[in-house]
Amino acid sequence: MNRILIICIVLVLVSLPVEAQCAMCRAVLESEGDTSMAQGVNNGIVYLMIFPYLLVGGVVFAVYKTIKKSKQHKNSTE
Repeated sequence: MNRILIICIVLVLVSLPVEAQCAMCRAVLESEGDTSMAQGVNNGIVYLMIFPYLLVGGVVFAVYKTIKKSKQHKNSTE
């Protein structure tokens, strides 16, 4: 468990900035000449992408804890 936590922390710390815009959105926003609008849209897209990953991570964590608790209960009754 400790090893997985360390790997997750390292991956978060070394993540590279990403451009999350589709090609059409990027072309329209960059053609205006005002890059602050394009940066704002990009930040919004990245912000909205976080929640599905958090939900999936929460479900995986809940399943992991349930399986671990089930194994501990099974070992204690034997």
